[in-house]
Amino acid sequence: MLNITWLGHGTFQLRLETGEVFVMDPWVTGNPAHPEKHEFDRIDAILITHGHFDHIHDVIPLAQRFSPTVVGIYEICHWLESKGVSNCSGMNKGGSQIVHRVKVTMTHAVHSCGILDDGKIIYGGEAAGYVLTLPDGRRLYFAGDTSVFSDMALIHQLYRPELAILPIGDLFTMSPYEAAAACRLLKPRKVIPMHFGTFPALTGRPETLAGLLRDQPETEVWPLQPGQTVQW
Repeated sequence: MLNITWLGHGTFQLRLETGEVFVMDPWVTGNPAHPEKHEFDRIDAILITHGHFDHIHDVIPLAQRFSPTVVGIYEICHWLESKGVSNCSGMNKGGSQIVHRVKVTMTHAVHSCGILDDGKIIYGGEAAGYVLTLPDGRRLYFAGDTSVFSDMALIHQLYRPELAILPIGDLFTMSPYEAAAACRLLKPRKVIPMHFGTFPALTGRPETLAGLLRDQPETEVWPLQPGQTVQW
């Protein structure tokens, strides 16, 4: 059993039934969609998809507080180490590593990746996604920020994730229209929409995605509210 909590925008907390907590793309401070009552009680791993502020903003303070394993593409981990973050475990696309009993595989994503550092944007490697293989063998695909790309069919072929967490907001990521195409390539049993509604410009909505997937009843759209915890 996995407890999944959407913390607004692209940030998620995943708690294994054995207690370990994974945090994906932490943006807490200044995130208008972050639930006010949420508090982290432990963090064992932080996974970063790319270096934009709304996905990396709170990595450093959370790493200093909880000393988790921090996973990201090599260039981001190198930058974090220069900022004093220890326990970084850099990797690259196609690679896998075991992080607290979870197999973490880095996948492709179609997006930019610059790190805002002292008023300048510096190179942050490439944007990525992750396939997480849980101890019970189930697989979750966390896309990060991306548009649809044809190799999502290869992610299905190689890993067959049962759950996909996909952005739908439009403007900076794919909209529900492209996300529906992604679902046809990935063929997950469930899809959790993210990266929408944080700002007025992020106009995509889960009900739009569900309407576009009426012809694919094997994929259920599973909308969450910020702060809501569900079991999978």
